[in-house]
This record gives sequence, C-alpha cells and structure tokens, in this order.
Amino acid sequence: MAAQWVLLGLWAACVASPGEASLLNICMDAKHHKAKPGPEGELHGQCTPWKANACCTGNTSTEAHQDQSYLYRFNWNHCGVMPRKCKRHFIQDTCLYECSPNLGPWIVKTDSSWRRERILHVPLCKEDCEEWWEDCKDYVTCKENWHKGWNWATGTNHCPWGTVCRPFKQVFPRAADLCEKIWSDSYKYTTAPRGSGRCIQMWFNPAQGNPNVAVAKYYSWGGRAAADMAKKPVVGASSSLPATLLILLPPALLALI
Repeated sequence: MAAQWVLLGLWAACVASPGEASLLNICMDAKHHKAKPGPEGELHGQCTPWKANACCTGNTSTEAHQDQSYLYRFNWNHCGVMPRKCKRHFIQDTCLYECSPNLGPWIVKTDSSWRRERILHVPLCKEDCEEWWEDCKDYVTCKENWHKGWNWATGTNHCPWGTVCRPFKQVFPRAADLCEKIWSDSYKYTTAPRGSGRCIQMWFNPAQGNPNVAVAKYYSWGGRAAADMAKKPVVGASSSLPATLLILLPPALLALI
C-alpha cells in the first residue's frame, strides 16, 4: 500500500502540477477584467472582500452597484423596481464575476464581441444559491435566461415583445433553476455547504480569509474525481496508473508493485 501512495504522489507531481498553476490566481479575458489580479484598496461596497487580491478596479466595483451602470447597460428594474434584499445578491454576483481571481477551473473560451472567456458550471454553495432564490422569489421578471434575447432598441435591456412579467418563483421554481439558468449555466447548484472547501462562496468575511482560494485549488487538481480515484484500492499498477508513468519509474519502485 505504501508503494501505491508513492506512485500516486509521483503521478500527481508529473501530471497535476502544471495544470494547477495555470488555473490558480488568474483573471478571465473579458470586458472589464484586469490582465492580472492584485491589491485594490478602493473597492466599493459588496466588492470589498476582494481588496487584497482582485481582478476588478475600484471604478468597476462602484459601477457594479448601480441600477444601470456603464458596465453592460443592464437594467435590473426591467419589470419594476427590484427589492433591495434581492438586488444585493445580483450585486454580489457581479462582484464575484468581475473581481474574483479564483474562478480559473471554470473559465472557458467563448465567441463574443465583449469577452473572449466566460465561466461555466461554477459550483455555488447551497446557502448562496438558496438565499438568492428566497430573497428574490417574489420579484418579477419576463425572462429565464438574462444573457440573451432582450430588446436593446433603446440601448438598455427591455422585455422582448410578447413576454409578460411573472414572479421569480414561477420563472425559477427551484433555487437550482435560478442559479443555473439565469446566466446560461455560469453557475451550478450544489448541496455542498459554505466552509466545505467544495463550493464557491459569493459571500465571505475577508477578515477570515478568502475561502474560494482553497476551492479553486481543489478543483484545479481534478476535484472530486481525483479524490475518488485516490481512494480506490489499487489492484495492479498496470490497471491503475498511466503507462507513461510506469516507463519513467526506476526498477526499485517497480519491484514494489
């Protein structure tokens, strides 16, 4: 068994390390993101948790709090005034998207006029998603997917012709529907709780450190799939380890298999 763990350790060192480094502490290539993360002492309001290391600027953080900012000309109040308790979640969502340097494992290429990369299937903590839904369930909207399909004739988003405004709880019957559908699968609903190290938190106290650093590192190493693989009993090296690794092993280690 000891030899098996040595082999797994060597495999991790040879295969996982380069991937890990490329996915950690990075900013996506998008409209308002900095090229590299770094300290930003002037971050505003709900974006302040990222002051120590951010992908956004102070101006971006201020605009994230506006009802209709220059960032994307998006109008939160397209079906009436969005309640403050609901809006705070959308502001925090914007802050996470614009400011976080911990979304590397979920950054993918995209073909868009305003960004070359986006996030896909970021695992949100259960509380973040369910509190978002609970605080917004009585607000109204005319669309399920807010990424596309709006009427932009006036330069800002309006409900498409023929749509009607309905309560969130009808458009998004479950918390998972809200988190996963509203931004084209940018987020993924999980049952993992805050503090588990297995989900991204939109809300955190910077005085206690950024919990998303450890989450990004976990998923950059292959996440749960890698953890499950490591737990499986190794019956034989030939069935459990890559052939390329076996070629590189010295005879002394091969003799232990």
